[in-house]
Amino acid sequence: MAGETPSAADGRFDEDLGMWIWVSPRAAVASGGALFLDRDGVIVEDPGYLSRVADIVIIPGSAGLIAEANRLGVPVVEVTNQAGLGRGYYGWNEFRKVEEAIACELARSGAALDAVISCPYHAEGITPWRHPHHPGRKPQPGMLLAAERLLPIDLKRSWIVGDKLDDLLAGYNAGLRGGLHVLTGQGRTQRQAVTEWHPRDFDVRFSDQLGEATVFLHAINISGEDK
Repeated sequence: MAGETPSAADGRFDEDLGMWIWVSPRAAVASGGALFLDRDGVIVEDPGYLSRVADIVIIPGSAGLIAEANRLGVPVVEVTNQAGLGRGYYGWNEFRKVEEAIACELARSGAALDAVISCPYHAEGITPWRHPHHPGRKPQPGMLLAAERLLPIDLKRSWIVGDKLDDLLAGYNAGLRGGLHVLTGQGRTQRQAVTEWHPRDFDVRFSDQLGEATVFLHAINISGEDK
């Protein structure tokens, strides 16, 4: 059903991993750090269980940041829990349509995701998605570890951006270099919990939104090379 713009609509659910997996045929191939992005509340507004194309709103500046990462050859990987799917509020068909539309909107700004990984499992999910502690669901690191298998990336040089503490915890649990917490989505209600969290060997940084992190993208030198 996907159009000419590559998107996660072309992906598939991997039974062994328990995740939806898609890697773009145009994916960046540089072997270095990756930029992991939560979807709802970071790339797009979070209306609550996003399942309709009509409800997609790209957060200002996010497409520009992704485009800059593309220009730098930094792989951009969307990692998204899909509790709404797990709870039975919508299905994979709706997920496909939303992902295809997001890809098309990003493409208007010259931006593209290199991979999308999604976990539908939830402790309160319906059959077959009920799982008390699935290793793919953030704050567990499964989606990030899967990305390492799919792309030539170094997790120790990688960063994650999220609006929730669970996003950053997933990065910490995967051994990432650090995480950026933003105030979009649920960020304002989560900021205190993030500021009170003091992990070892994991750099925590703060911004209002992803679009303001272009300087951050250069400053952290996500490729891992020393400035």
